[in-house]
Amino acid sequence: MADARRPLRILNVVGARPNFMKIAPLMAAYRAADGIDATLVHTGQHYDETMNRVFFRDLGIPRPDANLGVGSASHAVQTAEVMKAFEPVLQAEKPDRVVVVGDVNSTIACALVAVKLGIPVAHVEAGLRSGDRTMPEEINRLLTDAISDQLFCTEQAGVDNLAAQGVRAGVHLVGNVMVDTLLAHRRRAAASTVLDELGLAPGSYALLTLHRPSNVDRREVLTGLLDAIDAIGRELPLVAPLHPRLRAALAEHGLADRLAASPRLRALPPQGYLDFLKLMSEARVVLTDSGGIQEETTILGVPCLTLRHNTERPVTVELGTNRLVGTQPERIVAAFHDALAKPPTGRTPPLWDGKAAERIVAILAAAR
Repeated sequence: MADARRPLRILNVVGARPNFMKIAPLMAAYRAADGIDATLVHTGQHYDETMNRVFFRDLGIPRPDANLGVGSASHAVQTAEVMKAFEPVLQAEKPDRVVVVGDVNSTIACALVAVKLGIPVAHVEAGLRSGDRTMPEEINRLLTDAISDQLFCTEQAGVDNLAAQGVRAGVHLVGNVMVDTLLAHRRRAAASTVLDELGLAPGSYALLTLHRPSNVDRREVLTGLLDAIDAIGRELPLVAPLHPRLRAALAEHGLADRLAASPRLRALPPQGYLDFLKLMSEARVVLTDSGGIQEETTILGVPCLTLRHNTERPVTVELGTNRLVGTQPERIVAAFHDALAKPPTGRTPPLWDGKAAERIVAILAAAR
């Protein structure tokens, strides 16, 4: 138990691009709170400019107090390297609590080290489940939730999933920190000049992102997705910021030329947060396998076709503009036509109001 006479020491972990949008509102909420000494550790899981520093700049995230610099590797090696590098940081800092966000390798690695050292862990974005244990993120979610003593859920499904596993203590439905970030930066993103630079008009294009191993690492699946992209491109131009994993997979499978030849597809490097938010908000339709984009399009009211058979964010299908369409080309193209003809209308899920980080920090402060 922390000494009430001194600041509550909270050490926060960030590692990969999806984490940055989740940690930004938390760091801002700590600064606005009394009696909290918050530090930030970056594991370096994503480390290049387009996947890292540009997000710190766009989102106003403070410079990390420590950067572990682990870089890329296999899941096992990367997780082990994070654990090895994180342990001495915890031993030196001696925080009262460690906060981890999301479901990347850094999340489970740092949570496990903290628990082994007797330091309580809080998991932001807890309880999400796809039901697909072939997804590395699903394993990270399950394990992180199992060893965390405070679990902050974005939607009721997360609370229900934890209850089904017998976890009820320390569970809080707080809303979505990703939405906090979107709402805080929406006006700045609206001023982005990225559409002018690309010669695009609002609503004149589809936006595409792909990075899931199940979609890009298997040649037959990726080839089918490219068939769907070709068909869609004949009707509406596509803009596609290419994830490094997709670029590597295209090269490995000998499909780089195939993508380049796709009609009216504009391949881009990964975009900064503000430019990508602008591209997403002005798209006619978004095609993606990203979890976070399912949430963001729900808030933006943009039709989203999720190129997966499952989602760990069911509220985006129940209330939002998201539709699961799988990976079969015919089904994707049919769903694309439906989205153009009858754009779905959605509602904002409960507590997705831009105040999730404030709720989390208040709960953390009260538990000292």
